[in-house]
Amino acid sequence: MVKLNKTKTQGQLRIIAGSWRGRKLAVLDLEGLRPTSNRVRETVFNWLQSHLGQSRCLDLFAGTGALGLEAASRGAEHVSLVELNSKAAMQLRTHCQTLLAEQCEVHNQAVTDFLNQNQQQYDIVFIDPPYQSHYWSEVAEQLIATGSLADDALIYLEYPTQLNKPALPTQWQLIKEKKAGAVNYCIFRNSTE
Repeated sequence: MVKLNKTKTQGQLRIIAGSWRGRKLAVLDLEGLRPTSNRVRETVFNWLQSHLGQSRCLDLFAGTGALGLEAASRGAEHVSLVELNSKAAMQLRTHCQTLLAEQCEVHNQAVTDFLNQNQQQYDIVFIDPPYQSHYWSEVAEQLIATGSLADDALIYLEYPTQLNKPALPTQWQLIKEKKAGAVNYCIFRNSTE
């Protein structure tokens, strides 16, 4: 979810690995749009690589699509990218067309609306909302309440270091955690036992 500031192109997003390795995609200059850095993405996808093949992924607050498109490039079977801002969602659709990413679908709606209507279960979920939004705990609880997580699903969470770790469901077990500059990022497993 991002607020519109300008619509000029500010930079590029580079796919790190997989079938689209090295591809560069335009990034709009939108307020609140904060693509996950290459360094963080490389670490996260090293953690997730053995789980990506044939997985169903959900990129909430997709923004530039850095996480969802990287997952698709590395072998995810299906990726749902959810983005409220219509200009960012339009650019995500353009990226999917450019990459011939038939396994990706873009949903231009609020995350809460998407989850309330969702009928699927996901193996990997990326939660990286705009930092000023404080949506982490609310979205985590909604993922559980709507049955959107597969058994043993992996959940990626990114939040600023100046915040305390968000309150999360007790069934989420921390697997990996790291810090890069002003960002904390971690992987949780949804343990249903």
